[in-house]
Amino acid sequence: MSASELLVVKLGGGEGLDLAAACDDLAEIAERRPLAVVHGVSAIMNQLCLESGVEVQSLTSPSGHSSRYTPPAVRDIFVRAAEMANEQLVSALKEGGVSAVGFVGEDLALVGKRKTAVRAVVNGRVRVVRDDHSGSITGADCQLLRRALDQDQVPVLPPMARSSDGPLNVDGDRAAAAVAGALNAEALVILSNVGGLYRRFPDASTIVADVLLAQIEEALDWAQGRMKRKVLAAQEALTHGVERVIIADGRISDPVSRALAGTGTRFTT
Repeated sequence: MSASELLVVKLGGGEGLDLAAACDDLAEIAERRPLAVVHGVSAIMNQLCLESGVEVQSLTSPSGHSSRYTPPAVRDIFVRAAEMANEQLVSALKEGGVSAVGFVGEDLALVGKRKTAVRAVVNGRVRVVRDDHSGSITGADCQLLRRALDQDQVPVLPPMARSSDGPLNVDGDRAAAAVAGALNAEALVILSNVGGLYRRFPDASTIVADVLLAQIEEALDWAQGRMKRKVLAAQEALTHGVERVIIADGRISDPVSRALAGTGTRFTT
């Protein structure tokens, strides 16, 4: 299999994704081309927080981007959730015959930097939050990932990065973009709980079929909520040389194959 055919897939961590259908599809794809998978953790994270009596909170930036608030106690829960989600996905892929390997614990492949001062809107006013353990992605350990790919393994990565401040909660979509860009992937597929990018969310009839890199600002205006992060991830991947990014529905059968065949929203240069 040619490294130039590398496909990176981001599996959302929410309740809506049909994980079994996605894994069945990925098992077939892995027979034809090299593959790397990045996954989310939100559903497991929410469950662990509920069991621990920890309130789930978000930080919203002045520009409208929302992220999970991760103070030290929540960071510990996040690490557990990321490792559990990774183990579950690796196990599901192995059951389908995929030689999958998880990158958790000492093998975190993403590198990040903690945001020591996060500006967030709290009760209508902009405040500075200093105890958050989320971060921005600064790179990916290509040597570690390529070693797995060279052995015909499928790397499976959580949205967690190593840093001098310990493990960080990072955005999964942008993590997938960083992996795709660092490994010179041909394509990135981001599976979501909607059909793609809508001009007027939640009206599915307004789905956008194609977006050029030059139209990203307009696409960000259309995007609502978490979709903004996905559009930013598409922009970052294209900027780093990925040929195409597809945001598509992860609730259907053969979701990745159907995305590659034309469903969802395709971003190109």
